[in-house]
Amino acid sequence: MGNADYDYPPTNVERAHRAAIPPPQPFLTSLKYNLKETFFPDDPLKQFKNQPASRKFVLGIQYLFPIFEWAPSYTFDFLKSDFISGITIASLAIPQGISYAKLANLPPVLGLYSSFIPPLVYAMMGSSRDLAVGTVAVASLLTASMIGNEVDANQNPTLYLHLAFTATFFAGVFQASLGLLRLGFIVDFLSHATIIGFMAGAATVVIMQQLKGILGLDHFTHSTDLVSVMRSVFSQTHQWRWESAVLGFGFLFFLLTTQILSREKPKYFWVSAMAPLTSVILGSLLVYLTHAEKHGVQVIGYLKKGLNPMSFTDLVFVSPYLSTAIKTGIITGVIALAEGIAVGRSFAMFKNYHIDGNKEMIAFGTMNIVGSCTSCYLTTGPFSRSAVNYNAGCKTAVSNIVMALGVMVTLLFLTPLFHYTPLVVLSSIIVSAMLGLLDYEAAIHLWSIDKFDFMVCISAYAGVVFASVEIGLVIAVAISLLRLLLFVARPKTFTLGNIPNSMIYRNVEQYPNTISVPGVLILEIDAPIYFANSGYLRERIARWVDDEEVKLKSSGETSLQYVILDMGAVGNIDTSGIGMLEEVKKVMDRKGVKLVLANPGAEVMKKLDKAKFIENIGHQWIHLTVGEAVAACDFMLHTFPPDPLKEDSEAYNKV
Repeated sequence: MGNADYDYPPTNVERAHRAAIPPPQPFLTSLKYNLKETFFPDDPLKQFKNQPASRKFVLGIQYLFPIFEWAPSYTFDFLKSDFISGITIASLAIPQGISYAKLANLPPVLGLYSSFIPPLVYAMMGSSRDLAVGTVAVASLLTASMIGNEVDANQNPTLYLHLAFTATFFAGVFQASLGLLRLGFIVDFLSHATIIGFMAGAATVVIMQQLKGILGLDHFTHSTDLVSVMRSVFSQTHQWRWESAVLGFGFLFFLLTTQILSREKPKYFWVSAMAPLTSVILGSLLVYLTHAEKHGVQVIGYLKKGLNPMSFTDLVFVSPYLSTAIKTGIITGVIALAEGIAVGRSFAMFKNYHIDGNKEMIAFGTMNIVGSCTSCYLTTGPFSRSAVNYNAGCKTAVSNIVMALGVMVTLLFLTPLFHYTPLVVLSSIIVSAMLGLLDYEAAIHLWSIDKFDFMVCISAYAGVVFASVEIGLVIAVAISLLRLLLFVARPKTFTLGNIPNSMIYRNVEQYPNTISVPGVLILEIDAPIYFANSGYLRERIARWVDDEEVKLKSSGETSLQYVILDMGAVGNIDTSGIGMLEEVKKVMDRKGVKLVLANPGAEVMKKLDKAKFIENIGHQWIHLTVGEAVAACDFMLHTFPPDPLKEDSEAYNKV
């Protein structure tokens, strides 16, 4: 940035526009406005305005149960598309449900139960047309890890099962509460980078856990970290079963091949969707015909026949296990919400429709509360199943109903057919699904755009893989919050210069050809001013001023006379921020430098007025734009030029 004389338009400081002080508002009016902007930014009650009571009742029912909104216009063509989609995702839901239930150390039939009742609830209450509801690997792993730390699933399976139901109940209560209280923004604290790293780490852990099934091991570590798993695997090399390994890697190769085919040729999406069920059928036939279960290949065994039994009386609300259930429910509930809402919004964007995040939370919460009372564990909207639903051409949530009916038929009549299903096939299905969560391309994208986001991602991944799922989640959230605090506590400040032949002032680093204004330092504060950053801003402004004075003194140019603070990006200010401005003004007064404000917002002006700061600085030194502030300062510099003798005397006294 170079110095140059610039001809400013002849603007009289008395004729410059002044920043207006907004008229005072009653406290209750201001509070109502702030609460509305915080909790109701989408104004969901707008549709109820000026409507008769009967219409309001109908709109209320449609708001809570969107199925009553779109069902009257449902057509036979929609039914054909939804039926095909529902049958397709049912073929995927059945083997995945059984696999993920085993991953959670729960009876395999619970995976089928969880693919029956929750999808029916979501079909009535959910706002996404493409989301396919079911169990997910990450939530299953978290359930096994967190409840398993308190209760051994093998030694006390009944208590473990009841705690899983209770954790699901509290997850549902937490999710529904977030939606009802309009607190969905809490989920946003899990940043995109955090979710990528956490999901990839959890996928890695899940894949490592499947080595037990693929290698046919009877005993395996309960820890999830990489070192413990590898120690458990390689300390039992004498117990590896080659039959199981051959089956496992063979079916894994088949599943990955179908995925590649469907990815390369999207019209064959059904190939990868049918592959898990095909693997289960082929694996079961192979075991049955060869009696492989007698040669070390473990099978599912007996699956209970019939629909979901009631489980409300099984919920555990007594110590010492209540805290474990609540903690597990909240953590798994947040993860499930983040995944489900992100998946729903992604597909809604593809089809150009909107889903309400808070309504989705209520729907997820309700289906998990109902599910916990009907022998289900945590469900959400998994990406793999939803992607198949989308590619199959679903039109509405009826595809979830069709899927649930398919699972119901399986529960009533087909469960005995899964007796000979080898566990190694289930492990292969889980591994093939988890490989899709290792999104290395997203990590590379983060590295190319934002190195800090990449570090958040890698920290989450490393925490999950080398410590535990819970520690990895805590590390990821802590780093994300730390970055948020750094944004608040260390806001950007930069100097502005004049773009030649204009009244526009921009960052001198972004626009190197800008011209400095002799005797005037222009600073922009790029954040609200709060107690968390007021001390930093005071010191940073003082350093900018000192650096400018040193630069002007060394170059022999006009001494610094005015400091203009561009407040355009300062959306709000608290008492600590006002105190900071008062201190800065006192420091400037001692230096013989005038403090000038430009473009303060309504909220800032209102608080500055109440604090008497406007009276202190003088309203004539608060301007609408930086251009007007510079013109006023230039007018004063030309009308009342600084006294060089006085400046030399002050400099001498400082020495």
